[in-house]
Amino acid sequence: MAGRLQPVLAGVVTALVGFASSFTVVLAGLRAVGADPAQAASGLLTLCVASGACAVWLGLRHRLPLAIAWSTPGAALLVATGPVPGGWPAAVGAFLLTGLLIIAAGLIPALGRAVAAIPAPVASAMLAGVLLPLCTAPVRALVEVPRLAGPVVLVWLLLHRFARRWAVPGALAVAVVAIALTTSGPARLDVAPVVALTAPTWTLPAVVGLALPLFLVTMAAQNVPGTAVLAGYGYRAPLGSALRVTGLATTLGASAGGHAVNLAAITAALAAGPDAHPDPDRRWIASVTAGIGMALLGLGAGVATALVLLSPPVLVEAVAGLALLAALAGAVSAAVAQPETREAAVVTLVVTASGVSLLGIGGAFWGLVAGCLMLLLFRRPPAASPPADPDGRPEVGPDLAVSHRPG
Repeated sequence: MAGRLQPVLAGVVTALVGFASSFTVVLAGLRAVGADPAQAASGLLTLCVASGACAVWLGLRHRLPLAIAWSTPGAALLVATGPVPGGWPAAVGAFLLTGLLIIAAGLIPALGRAVAAIPAPVASAMLAGVLLPLCTAPVRALVEVPRLAGPVVLVWLLLHRFARRWAVPGALAVAVVAIALTTSGPARLDVAPVVALTAPTWTLPAVVGLALPLFLVTMAAQNVPGTAVLAGYGYRAPLGSALRVTGLATTLGASAGGHAVNLAAITAALAAGPDAHPDPDRRWIASVTAGIGMALLGLGAGVATALVLLSPPVLVEAVAGLALLAALAGAVSAAVAQPETREAAVVTLVVTASGVSLLGIGGAFWGLVAGCLMLLLFRRPPAASPPADPDGRPEVGPDLAVSHRPG
């Protein structure tokens, strides 16, 4: 009996951790690009149901622990981008295009290879630049609302030390208590689950400044690491199938406010690791259970949105920033790991994090452009081979000749 319950319990934990650790990022991102409270709640509900449905379908079809989640880095990108020309309908159009691009990547291997051809340091630096402004929110919250933010950060630190996977949910629980104790009067908010549909529109700034970066961030920071996590546990992820299914879910959910659905990267280990079940062939039950749990948690999207509206915005961003610190550390580490590309990566990070908008296009796109230009302009030519003598042997210069002297 214990062996049968183990993957189910692992799936429940995966769903709870996945939802509680980053739903504030999603709501902050949707509000940043123009969603009203009802549209933001609809987006969160849609993402929960879409990711849950994908996890159940893929898990049952492939019998693999394919955990599915919303794009947390993508939501952080929405925060960094802010309002786009055309407003919320243009953002919805960008979500729809992102879904179509993900489907295309699953159907056309060349497109997936083109995304993979983006230099990894530049892609990581763009992600770091997207995450950096949000990760500074805990510091700002400690200054602006110390009585609320102090306990949140303290609990996060303690749990991060002794029970890491529960650090963000624990900090969120403390924030909920703080909000409840400091809110005067009942909130007159509709907490019932709703689906608010919006007809998409397309503007060039939204397509270039939001859709393309959202696609790249989702592929580079979610789908690719997600397959790597599964490979680390001995699974070969059916990436093409996963891209087609999650891309279709993103496309169908775009008009309801869902920005992107993808393979899980952070919570994937909870469903694919040995804690889910000693037998690797039974761990798919954990991902399917997590999908069902995530869909059910979506019914509380209205409550979650109401909670966010009752709290100081900086406190919500602080919890979101705490959830993204590990992702920021990993992105920065990957960006500056190679000395020959370090400067280009730093330029990408700085331009992206600056939040500049040129021609209505946000900083993430310009950061990617700036980093790639730096690599092209300052790429060192390959070292020339030494000239050969008439006998076909390379000439040995003085320094090289000395190095070959015996003794």
